[in-house]
Amino acid sequence: MAVRVVPSRIALWALAAGAICVLLALVAGLEPESAAVLASVWAIALAAAAISDYVATRKAWQEASPHLSRRLPDALAIGVKTDIHLCIRTQGGGDWHCELFDHVDPTLLTRGLPASITVPGGGRLDMSYEALPTRRGDITLKSAMVRVRSRFGLCQLLERLGTEETRRVFPDFAQVARYAWLAGDRRLSELGIKSYQRRGEGTDFKQLAEYRPGDAVRHIDWKATLRVGKPVVREFQDERDQCVMLLIDSGRRMRADEAHADIGGAFFDHVLNAVMLLAYVALRQGDEVGAMTFGSAAGAERVVAPRKGVGALNFLMARLYDVQPTPTHTDYVAAATRLMSEHRKRALVVLVTNFRDEDSSELRLALRLLRSRHLVLVASLREQVVTDLASQPLNRTDASLEVASAHLYEQSRRDAFNRLAARDALMVDALPERLGVELVNRYHAVKTAGLI
Repeated sequence: MAVRVVPSRIALWALAAGAICVLLALVAGLEPESAAVLASVWAIALAAAAISDYVATRKAWQEASPHLSRRLPDALAIGVKTDIHLCIRTQGGGDWHCELFDHVDPTLLTRGLPASITVPGGGRLDMSYEALPTRRGDITLKSAMVRVRSRFGLCQLLERLGTEETRRVFPDFAQVARYAWLAGDRRLSELGIKSYQRRGEGTDFKQLAEYRPGDAVRHIDWKATLRVGKPVVREFQDERDQCVMLLIDSGRRMRADEAHADIGGAFFDHVLNAVMLLAYVALRQGDEVGAMTFGSAAGAERVVAPRKGVGALNFLMARLYDVQPTPTHTDYVAAATRLMSEHRKRALVVLVTNFRDEDSSELRLALRLLRSRHLVLVASLREQVVTDLASQPLNRTDASLEVASAHLYEQSRRDAFNRLAARDALMVDALPERLGVELVNRYHAVKTAGLI
């Protein structure tokens, strides 16, 4: 078995001190042979002391039977700081002075590692460090590496503690949580969510209520009115048990990240946040939600069959949390063909992509195919960097060229997008941060109008 040990600073300083003494002796006139003997004796004595120190420390460490356990959430969220707690237990006497580094996944940014710790003999040590996930998907935490100071300080033992663990990193669904809280408090306008519900609208019966001025006369329930002796009307709600299919582009253009240093700021991360918010709202309305990704390599797409209920959102998260955009071309027609073959029930298809003017002909064919059976909402992400370039001051030589190019690009994209929207008003062109709110507003409008 390999010996995992390194010399300590004390041993290195002792070796250096011996060399200096031999050098000074040579300068003072000591014979080289005598100096060599002196150096050899010092080196052998130091090595013997270090070996004895290692053997004694190794034996004591094994008798102490150290054990490390971690305590952290079952799932983490990208960009959200999490405290990872460690507990180290030992048996026997004598404290242990150590340097600890927990082998976390490379995608985690940590603060508080490595840590200098003192583990009490026959006791326990609790410590924690901060971890910040920077990428969605599965992460691995391997055994922690510990540098154990020997009893006499001449060497350090390299030991591993703990077991390998895996966790999942999800998108940060703070917007979904905030929606749920504000919905309960009826303050959705703070998120930018518009209220479309009007008393008496919709086609599904909801409940009977006392007549109020302004209610439609045609909604009066005459039998209930005669029974209670005062006007009673029927209230209706938006249709339930409908289907929302999320068609999510995971191709090369969804890899864009305008923020660069902003964790979770890639376009696809914003898309996942947006579609999960829409899924949460649709499920609360009693609709079923499914999803399909496209634009990835063959066989790598994810398909989630439509389902409803509280568990549907968790299932959707578990299926999509680790999807990463790939550097492949997005084939809109192939995605539309696959959706048409696998989902025959009429649905609201929400196609989320990063549109360019050169995509208009291919996307038009895909939309024509989808609209033959489904109601289609096209949502495209708009780059903030183009707006920033177009609005920059003309104080540089190249600024005028950049401004003109940005305006030309934006105009071409806008014209192509308007041509797609000419036949169908269900189009959304929004900045990544606003995509979720815009999708929810358009979903509410569709439900209120009874278009599905």
